[in-house]
Amino acid sequence: MAENSQPDELRGGEDQKQHRDRDRELIELLNELRVALPGVQVLFAFLLIVPFSQGFSSVTPLQRYTYFATLLCAAVSAVLLIAPSSHHRLLWRQHAKEETLVTSNRLTIVGLAFLALAMTGAVFMITNFLFGGVLSAVVAVGLGAGFAWFWYGRPLLHLRD
Repeated sequence: MAENSQPDELRGGEDQKQHRDRDRELIELLNELRVALPGVQVLFAFLLIVPFSQGFSSVTPLQRYTYFATLLCAAVSAVLLIAPSSHHRLLWRQHAKEETLVTSNRLTIVGLAFLALAMTGAVFMITNFLFGGVLSAVVAVGLGAGFAWFWYGRPLLHLRD
């Protein structure tokens, strides 16, 4: 049977189902971003005030570079995680929902990676400031591994099943 041999009512029903699926997927994505955005915003705000605290003048060059890299990761994360909302608003009623979803999904995945880097950097910086050397590296590597596994490895492993 040819692809277009279905009655119009059935083809319309399939289109409506795809439309409902895209709407649901968009709502799910926006809800997931509502979880991630406060975290990146709080971290970014914390990082913005750190250089103005009294103890910041005594940080080592390693801590200063770690701080700057962490600040940049948090900023990039905020850009990428907020971008889907901007795309949604700018492309509203332009019949680009599928493209918006695909792009927003990619932006969110990369934004979460930068958030993980920023959180790992912040923990490294604070641990290094408090305890120095080896402990800060062990804690940061452990935390980074946790992010890599729970945010990416485990879900990607599930895709292989």
